[in-house]
Amino acid sequence: MSRALFIIDVQNDFTEGGALGVDGGTAVAQAITRYLADHAGEYKVIFASRDWHDAGNDNGGHFAADAEPDFVTTWPVHCVAGTNGAAYHSDLKTDKVTYHIRKGQGVPAYSIFEGHTEAGSSVHNLLDEHGVDVIDVAGIATDYCVRASALDALSHGQRVRVLTDLVAGVAPRSSEAALAELAHAGAELVDTGA
Repeated sequence: MSRALFIIDVQNDFTEGGALGVDGGTAVAQAITRYLADHAGEYKVIFASRDWHDAGNDNGGHFAADAEPDFVTTWPVHCVAGTNGAAYHSDLKTDKVTYHIRKGQGVPAYSIFEGHTEAGSSVHNLLDEHGVDVIDVAGIATDYCVRASALDALSHGQRVRVLTDLVAGVAPRSSEAALAELAHAGAELVDTGA
């Protein structure tokens, strides 16, 4: 059995004070760093994803250009490639990350499986290459990109654990619904105590 860890979108724009800041985002960055200090050796590979949107366009309708965002399919401008908002939160230590994944380049993208490394490798191919069959998922936001990434991992045949104390969501109700959906789909919900 080979395990991977997905760290989803722990970026400045998704933590407090960012363009789409989530309450608890900074705490998640800190908790993931503590978790990695004790558990990184349990993983064959560690992936960290970032939204990495193109500047100067609406990224396939993802950015609400001149209209009010609906916060479901259209959003304020966020995580533009190369900006501070797209950078990992400073409390997330990434020295143990094996692969950095960029997603949402010119198009909406929620799941880590929609991204690729800077060299162009897909997450699916890298998981196959490393024989991964179990994936732990942490990061932001529970009700959007964490949910989408965990569902895609399940659909690709991996066993999935969502590390519930290492995630933060946009809203309590939608986050609870996402966790319930993931559990129903076969994910295990685990509190790491980090």
